Amino acid sequence: LDEHPDFAGKLSTTEALARYIAYAVAGRIRRHYGREATVCHPPVDVEFFHPAPERRGDFLLAVGFKTVRPHHRYPRLRLELKSAVQALPRLGLDRSIVEEVTRDLDRIQQFLRSPGNLPSTQGVAIFACEGIELFETVPLPVVHRSRLAVDSSPLVRELASVEEEFGRLLTAVLDRTSARIFEVTAYQTRELLDLRADSTRGKRFHGDQNGPGWGEHSYNNRIRQEKQRHYEAIARQLFIIDRHHPAHGIVLAGPGPEAGAVEPFLHSYLVERVIGIARLNPKEATPAAVHATTLAVREGYERASERALVHEMLEGIGTGWGINGLTPTLKALSRGQVRSLLVHADASEPGFRCGDS
Repeated sequence: LDEHPDFAGKLSTTEALARYIAYAVAGRIRRHYGREATVCHPPVDVEFFHPAPERRGDFLLAVGFKTVRPHHRYPRLRLELKSAVQALPRLGLDRSIVEEVTRDLDRIQQFLRSPGNLPSTQGVAIFACEGIELFETVPLPVVHRSRLAVDSSPLVRELASVEEEFGRLLTAVLDRTSARIFEVTAYQTRELLDLRADSTRGKRFHGDQNGPGWGEHSYNNRIRQEKQRHYEAIARQLFIIDRHHPAHGIVLAGPGPEAGAVEPFLHSYLVERVIGIARLNPKEATPAAVHATTLAVREGYERASERALVHEMLEGIGTGWGINGLTPTLKALSRGQVRSLLVHADASEPGFRCGDS
């Protein structure tokens, strides 16, 4: 417009503009230019779109746990229930509901006071509701944080996320003559296959037949071939099962060195997903024992992976390829420069939560 003959030399002053139209800067125009601006609101149907009510239900209460004395596996926790009970009346609930919730919180506290009630897993989810006579516990293989929540509906989304994160593992429990393959998920264990080795030996070897050393080489060679055929059969079945439904990891277990001996026979695609080896007798293995053993192996694998990541991060700090601290980490995240993000489980910083999102 500055080149147009009607506006040439006139757009350098605010008086050259006949009217100001703005959305959110009308006050700044008045303050800096001394001119009034017409506010043009966004095209929103205010009859259809309207602010949501402040309260969406009889809940929105959450309190946490506090570690009293750290323990290497089972931390002793104390519920900060006093603040939770005091916050119940502010939710506008009926007195009868407040009393029921208070009794539910007391039942949870009494349950956690007994060490014998705790499962052998890393954590436990507890659901309590006196109104429907509910008190159920669910062992958790992994725990992201310990917390207490009072809600009008059970918080099962976290359980689903735990199962998705845990994935599906295959555990092969074997010895020299048999093998059992199990499917292990976060909450259950199912046996998929019971494999028996074909034996060609009819009896024990006796070295006094027709002179010393008679047939000993053939006997030992036959034993070695039977073992190889057995391990190949196990590896082949694992490959078939994984090809039909891929697993996130594989655990090998046995009463002795047989468990590790099958690894060289696995396909290279499966060797990359072996997360550990454990001791377990296939003749005595139960689904509960297999589940506990698999969880222990997975936990050890996760801890080793975490230590490797921390070591890599510390080395990266020295070479300029790693950072430590909240502020530099947030800057790197905003720039899309983060490959691996390590967050301490108890890390906490004050912040702001948007109520509209």
